[in-house]
Amino acid sequence: MMKKTILSIFIVGLCILPISAQTASATTDYSDARIQDLKLGSQAWTFRNFSFYEMLDMMQDLDLHYLEAYPGQVLDKKSPYGQFSHNMSDDQMAQVKQALKDHDIKLMCYGVVGFENNEESTKEVFEFAKKMGIRTIVTEPKYDDYSIIEKMVKKYNIQVAIHNHPYPSKYAYPQTVLDHIRGLDERIGACADIGHWMRTGLNVVESLRMLEGRILDVHFEDLDEIGSKKANTVPFGQGEANVHDALAELTRQNFYGMLATELEQGKVVKNPVPTIREGKKYVEKITHYKDWHEILVQGDNGRFNKHGWNHYGPGYFELDHKTGVLKSKLGMGLFWYAKEMLSDFTLDLEFMVDQERSNSGIFLRIPGVPYDNYYVGHSFEVQIYHLGDGIHQTGAIYDAEPPLTNATKGSGEWNHYSITFKGDTIIVYLNGVKVQDWKAEPRGKIKDFAEKGYIGLQNHDRETAVFYRNIFLKELD
Repeated sequence: MMKKTILSIFIVGLCILPISAQTASATTDYSDARIQDLKLGSQAWTFRNFSFYEMLDMMQDLDLHYLEAYPGQVLDKKSPYGQFSHNMSDDQMAQVKQALKDHDIKLMCYGVVGFENNEESTKEVFEFAKKMGIRTIVTEPKYDDYSIIEKMVKKYNIQVAIHNHPYPSKYAYPQTVLDHIRGLDERIGACADIGHWMRTGLNVVESLRMLEGRILDVHFEDLDEIGSKKANTVPFGQGEANVHDALAELTRQNFYGMLATELEQGKVVKNPVPTIREGKKYVEKITHYKDWHEILVQGDNGRFNKHGWNHYGPGYFELDHKTGVLKSKLGMGLFWYAKEMLSDFTLDLEFMVDQERSNSGIFLRIPGVPYDNYYVGHSFEVQIYHLGDGIHQTGAIYDAEPPLTNATKGSGEWNHYSITFKGDTIIVYLNGVKVQDWKAEPRGKIKDFAEKGYIGLQNHDRETAVFYRNIFLKELD
């Protein structure tokens, strides 16, 4: 009996400590990750020594545009009895909304807020969130029955994120959060508090991976050590959180929530601005797509859509709304971005073919709305065809200029194109290797080309498929 008890304790211990700081994956390499421009903002708790309206001024100065509010912050230092909470009057809510608008700040989340396990208490918070346009409620339920929460999530279409404090709090470990939300509506997920994971002794990146697909909000902090509740808060990138890899992992997961900067240490939050400003510079430095425009758009609900795109000709592109992956279907046609005609730009995207004989291409400067095949001879196509050669292979300007070298990955692997068209010069990188540096001219099928035009993706045939994802655009001066 004693041996059985000891074995049980040992097994429980293994379950409680599944992702310690020493168990980081040795196989995941994020060095070449193209980190997206995530929604960096602030948890109001960082500014708890200031009023709500003072905080908005400070956030505006920091160029932060996303906010997670908490219940209890004084609204105005001139009137200390008024606090931000779900009990605010209609007049107070109207004033807060106007102030947010004036500062160009979007109120994304509210929490950590508690409510009892009954409909009356839960509904009160959801009604408030609805009035304020809040997308996510952050909470730490004391109870294990989430049936009322799930009912309200479905009724209001408002997300609920389960927050973690450090061990020994109830939700200290990601597995505990997963156990509570498994099988529930996907709008019930996790608020990943990175700083508290570190205080508990957990590896940040592995914790994020464990919660893949269920992270709705992130409380963002960096500390100078892992496993200590006395760790010092430091600017992002100067501690042990491995911020680069954490943001790369969130990018890989198509995370669409906000990074709520939450600084805990008392001496730092007396004036949090310098720490935030320095950390923000680091985040911007490692963000590959800073100031880029994602043109296959992911909405606030995390679902991708084709808004701004049209299709000409047979076939179509099927969109996986959850992953943002386009898949070509049926015959030859053109999926083109109709929102704007472009002159000088860089287009960044990933593509994959299901077979070596799969055929597609990226059209540049389509001279007008395509209503027949005129565009084929009056715009350039960056080719995708692994079995081709010369001017007809992947990396070529179709029927005009062969690639400088073959840098193609095989079928079933994602390839990355970076295509710059400036003036009359086309520069193309394929998987980081320059394959085109060409002064464009009429050649082959290309009779002439325009100074500006649309971009488009080709679907080619019925028997094979080409996939696209992560389509970003930057206009050049």
